[in-house]
Amino acid sequence: GRKNAMNKKEKIRKKILKEIINFYEEEKGKKFVPGKTYIPYAGRVYDAGEIMNLVDASLDFWLTAGKYTKAFERGLADFVGKKCSILTNSGSSANLLAVSALKSPLLGKARLKAKDEIITAASCFPTTVNPIVQNGLTPVFIDVELGTYNVIPEMIEKAISRRTRAIFTAHTLGNPARIKEIRRISQKYNLWFIEDNSDSLGSLYGGRYTGSFGHISSCSFYPAHLITMGEGGAVLTDDAVLKKAILSLRDWGRECWCMTGRDNTCGRRFSMKRGELPFGYDHKYVYSHIGYNLKATDMQAACGLAQLAKIERFIKARKENFTFFYKHFKMYEEYFVLPRSENEADPCWFGFPLLVRSSAPFSRNDIVRYLEKNKIATRMLFGGNIIRQPAYKDAAYRVCGSLRNTDLVMRNLFWIGVYPGIKSGEREYIRGVIGEFIRSRA
Repeated sequence: GRKNAMNKKEKIRKKILKEIINFYEEEKGKKFVPGKTYIPYAGRVYDAGEIMNLVDASLDFWLTAGKYTKAFERGLADFVGKKCSILTNSGSSANLLAVSALKSPLLGKARLKAKDEIITAASCFPTTVNPIVQNGLTPVFIDVELGTYNVIPEMIEKAISRRTRAIFTAHTLGNPARIKEIRRISQKYNLWFIEDNSDSLGSLYGGRYTGSFGHISSCSFYPAHLITMGEGGAVLTDDAVLKKAILSLRDWGRECWCMTGRDNTCGRRFSMKRGELPFGYDHKYVYSHIGYNLKATDMQAACGLAQLAKIERFIKARKENFTFFYKHFKMYEEYFVLPRSENEADPCWFGFPLLVRSSAPFSRNDIVRYLEKNKIATRMLFGGNIIRQPAYKDAAYRVCGSLRNTDLVMRNLFWIGVYPGIKSGEREYIRGVIGEFIRSRA
């Protein structure tokens, strides 16, 4: 009886999953209409595979981490080139876990303490900076290079003080920073190095994927990024102690490392003495960190796993779109500073940045309004100069050197999308609209 019931369930499952393909075929295929169809800067690109995985996971009704989570974490770690990846509910949470882990008592004398400094770029997304402030640490802001919009290694070295303990920087818009020099500084001064790899998953530096260089790296799987699970992120590391701290902080601060749904993996669940708790206190309820609950669901991981299988295709499409726009904008170089990358870098671009020159016969606002009016999405470079944002008015921070370039980025830079959903028709339309604008102004 039980075997027959299981076979019947599996037949129903296969039937449901087969119908998803028919459903997807009915849904897909919306055609681009120039001037009427909005071209977003980014978005989810998927097929029936993602929907099938999502439904398969929901049929199991294992709503927390499970088989898909394990498979995704292993696949991501293998792709990036790290020993382990830990799935979390967002890239912002991944950054919070990365910084919080550096304050773990498990690190002994290497742990960060209140008011220790972390050097970062002033031109950034806020959730690179927020965990520093939230952990009672001090961000030290430095300027970025024009063209790459990445942190300047020489300024990192100048910014180091007796309280500096870490470097935390993103590869801006998928463009790898000067990692070799950053790592040299990290090693010379014994500093932790965290890579915010949210925008740069799929980028290479010296033949290695970004996210493989830091003591810890983070990823985001928000729909704008290379692969998506809607909301989601990951923390990656090679360090067993950091892994233990990150897992504890993600899972309420607990000391137990059992997978969800499993008990007594250590074999000592009721035979330990921890803190001032009575001997034998259930290890599942022993807390060694002041943590959070930042786990993702197996349904998110199921979607991410289907996306991971498409990652090479997504990388190729982003590079092709970037190359198309670069060739086009080259003829307008007198009006724009074009993006550039380091010799050792092979970026998987998140977007195409354009810095309007002060000598141009139009402003950033002029071209941005024109593009948006013609249904082409634009974005600023995230927080611009982060210290000018109202949220940081009362935050404790230090600035080293001038932030001249950062202010220029804040005033004059915008970017357009290169994500795989932008096909040849959309590209040609964008090229035409920009050509019309330039001709009308020049």
